[in-house]
Amino acid sequence: MSENVRGLSAVEAARRLAVNGPNAIAEVRENRLAAFAQKFWAPVPWLLEVTVVLELILGNLVQAGVFALLLVFNAVLSATQEGRAQVAVDLLRARLDVNARVLRDGQWTLVRASELVVGDVVHVRQGDLVPADLTMSDGLVELDQSALTGESQSKGVGPGEPGYSGSVVVKGEATGEVGAVGAATYFGRTAQLVSAAQAPGNMERLVFGVVRALMGFALLVVVLVGVDGIIRATPLHELVPFVLILVIASVPVALPATFTLATALGSREMSQHRVLVTRLAAIEEAASMEVLCTDKTGTLTQNVLVVESLWAQAPFDEDHVLQVAAAASDAATEDPLDLAVLKQFSERQLPTLGPRVSFTPFDPATKHSESVVTTSDGALRVVKGAPQIVAALANADVSQLAAHVDVLAASGARVLGVAEGPVGESLRFVGLVGLSDPARDDAPQLVENLHRMGIHVVMLTGDSLATARAIASRVGIGERVGAAEALRSAEAQPVHRARAGDERPWDHADWKDVYAEVLSEDKMRLIASLQAQSIVVGMTGDGVNDAPALKSAEVGVAVSSATDVAKAAASLVLIDPGLANMVSAVEVSRRIHQRMLTYTLNKVIKTLQISVFLGVGFVVYGRFVTTPTLVVLMLLANDFPTMSLATDHVRSPNHPQRWRVGSLIGASLGFAGPLVLLSFALWWFATVALHLDLAQMQTMVFVWLVCSGQATIYLVREREHFWHSRPSTWLAVSSVIDLVVVVLLALSGLMMSSIGAGTLAAVIGLSLAYLVVVDQLKSTIFRLAHFGR
Repeated sequence: MSENVRGLSAVEAARRLAVNGPNAIAEVRENRLAAFAQKFWAPVPWLLEVTVVLELILGNLVQAGVFALLLVFNAVLSATQEGRAQVAVDLLRARLDVNARVLRDGQWTLVRASELVVGDVVHVRQGDLVPADLTMSDGLVELDQSALTGESQSKGVGPGEPGYSGSVVVKGEATGEVGAVGAATYFGRTAQLVSAAQAPGNMERLVFGVVRALMGFALLVVVLVGVDGIIRATPLHELVPFVLILVIASVPVALPATFTLATALGSREMSQHRVLVTRLAAIEEAASMEVLCTDKTGTLTQNVLVVESLWAQAPFDEDHVLQVAAAASDAATEDPLDLAVLKQFSERQLPTLGPRVSFTPFDPATKHSESVVTTSDGALRVVKGAPQIVAALANADVSQLAAHVDVLAASGARVLGVAEGPVGESLRFVGLVGLSDPARDDAPQLVENLHRMGIHVVMLTGDSLATARAIASRVGIGERVGAAEALRSAEAQPVHRARAGDERPWDHADWKDVYAEVLSEDKMRLIASLQAQSIVVGMTGDGVNDAPALKSAEVGVAVSSATDVAKAAASLVLIDPGLANMVSAVEVSRRIHQRMLTYTLNKVIKTLQISVFLGVGFVVYGRFVTTPTLVVLMLLANDFPTMSLATDHVRSPNHPQRWRVGSLIGASLGFAGPLVLLSFALWWFATVALHLDLAQMQTMVFVWLVCSGQATIYLVREREHFWHSRPSTWLAVSSVIDLVVVVLLALSGLMMSSIGAGTLAAVIGLSLAYLVVVDQLKSTIFRLAHFGR
């Protein structure tokens, strides 16, 4: 730096600080009370709130309390899972809270990094955290940018080159001018991306989709009952409670709570597989995941440099190449290149060239290190560094070496050249050393397992095309490699193109399995474009640069070595190194999905059966087929064993699971149809053959709805025949208890008119007949409804 540079004046720095603000991430705190209140302002909460109000108007305090409790339970559980973006931003802000050496009024002084302004002259040295985005004007430094870019190798930065905020100075010292501060820095933009990123709420849309479909159907039944009741001049104090109970029976008010409970239990199961869950919805999303975008460094690779290959210039051999490289290395520098060379040298148990007399560490200016060692032939000078530099020092033919360098570089290796020669004489080029960040041992098997599960793996890395292609080939991801520029061009974004029918983007030739030279914004572009096509996306990573994408993806997975920022942004955190536990996480999530799907399917079937039978029964027979009290009791009796499905034994499907409301309703209609017909047949039989009075028939209907509900649970819990798998102990026990209690109530006449054992046996027998007969038609119903595809 020239001597006449004085830096900014204190007055000018203060003015710029007042105008542009501090070198910090703007802090926006959300009112927690307001955020909690927002949980009560959504479609599903609205339905619960209306139900509570109606129950209070009718004086049903106990029922109103039950629905109010469900409402608060959902809100509390949801609120406890929020605030992840704010945690990540706080961690990023803490990283910016450092001191900096700045030139003000011609004097070097220490100031808080938050007080830096654009135009300040800053000096950084080994061990410093770069406090703002700098453009270097003097000196040379090696920067560790792995937490920002994901690149495992440090980068040499000299005059005219940028040094990004959040980088760590590994070696050297330099002076630079501040070009960006706070949110405008590379580091700050990452923080903003994390704060703004938000995974779409697929589960909430699903729940509302199911509720909306059922409410639409229930509305038709309610209108039919209401019009018929008015025509028949049914007393309002009888008609209104019945209409209200129809609405309550049609709305699966326990659906959100059951989903939350199932995922909470799932998080415990995942913890047993060494996976921590920080966002419950991610458990369900993982079951639907079709694409897993993964970082390279530290995720698929070991994030450590090793000697991968050696090439010797005749008459030398590979061992001698390694001896020379080791002589020009020193562990005290803690340079990853030196450590990798020395480790390989030690593993081969090679003898040293001789005692070392002197050592000059790597200098970004000269791009090489060198030593002088004493051999039996005298003092020997050895050099290690950039191949072109070392070749020039040895007067070697660079063009002839280029082919060998290209071969090593094509495998993604970082190539070094080594040379030797007597002190005072010319150097001779000895050979080349190729170093790389090797793939994890478990990475190929992991990728194979994910492919077998129907998940497409896409590698996103900040490294070069050659490095990306080499790693992708080794782990089996795929051969379709492209640069990140393809994601930045609107005309060249293949995943943005509309697809016809069920075509998926990976079915086309322009799909890429690997993107190289990727920035944080590029990862988010890819994720957003896939999500726009209703593709559930997973993202794995470990660095600050991965945090925005981890937050944006439905399934953000931080590996065990991830930074605190990445873990705060993720929804799943792997405890063990690598991604091996990711397979277990997907398998667990798919089993949870199957349980939730069974619960939802069963709930929709029962809702359709109850709505149609109660509503049409009133219109056809001109009287209530059961009482509002028995309907509430029946709903509780059905929910008791149904919620036990969260513990049921299920198999993990071998393909991604997608919720399709249309298919769900279609399959439900297929199962509910026979139930409705049997309900009317049972009513006719009780009237004609059993000669029961109205109160007894209402009790019989109550028992039938409970028993047929039990049959439906065992019918739909297994996609094969119902005897194909054994239910969980909790499910079996809850079913037995439920049936015993219902039978005792019906026999004793408690809260209802009693009926005989013969009538109970007929109802139970009819339920079993429904289970056996419809089980034979189950596969046809599922196929026609396109269910489970």
